[in-house]
Amino acid sequence: MSQNSLKQLGFNDKEVTLYTTLLQHASLTPAELAKLTHINRTTVYSTAKELIKKGMINEDLGGKTRHLVALPPSQLKRLFQKERQKLEDKKTHILRAIRELDVFTRESKYAVPKIIFIEEEDIEAHLYRQTPMWNKSIKERNATYWGFQDTSFVKHFEEWIDWYWTKEESSNTIELKLLSNEKAEQIKKQQFSRRHIRFWDKADDFTATTWVMGDYTTIIMTERRPHYLIEIHDQTIAHNMREVFKGLWEEVIEKK
Repeated sequence: MSQNSLKQLGFNDKEVTLYTTLLQHASLTPAELAKLTHINRTTVYSTAKELIKKGMINEDLGGKTRHLVALPPSQLKRLFQKERQKLEDKKTHILRAIRELDVFTRESKYAVPKIIFIEEEDIEAHLYRQTPMWNKSIKERNATYWGFQDTSFVKHFEEWIDWYWTKEESSNTIELKLLSNEKAEQIKKQQFSRRHIRFWDKADDFTATTWVMGDYTTIIMTERRPHYLIEIHDQTIAHNMREVFKGLWEEVIEKK
């Protein structure tokens, strides 16, 4: 049995040294074992206790002097059996916990919203990564992407906007209806057939881009630093925000 194999089974260096040394001798006293291994006697005693717990050595107390005796390597099978029993016990506890926790889920009258916070340096990566999921949710609702877009967002993420409408396949069939201020549209000159923006003369009090995409509500602060993004995944919040923007959309007169 190599030392590496024993270490892979969870034996530490001193346990490996003591056990392999004992295997080479019929029996040894703790003092003899300490001398052969160059491990102090106190450590020999504590390490021997751990090996006894693992079922790899025994104490021979039949004589005047205490001796330690190594059990055959086949005893390692007991370690496997003990670990297997632990896994079976853990499996039983996990299955019981799942059954008990499922009761709470069935009895719950509402779903807890999932909220994530993205810092400035990770916003762009999140936009690209999350787009397919947002689009899937949009299509499951009404295939319309609602909200308000702040001029500063266009300034910082124009490449993502172009990618969304020209290269991202999941954006096909999605229609965008955003309120904004006129400056935002002046910055973003390129037009896309399914991208509609109406200029809202009361948008000055909006301080962050706010989107409603299916069951996702996303707020992106780019007007001042540090930039950040907050995403809320909740059907009820998204539904009510969508209804708000639908109403505003109908009230705002489109500028020609």
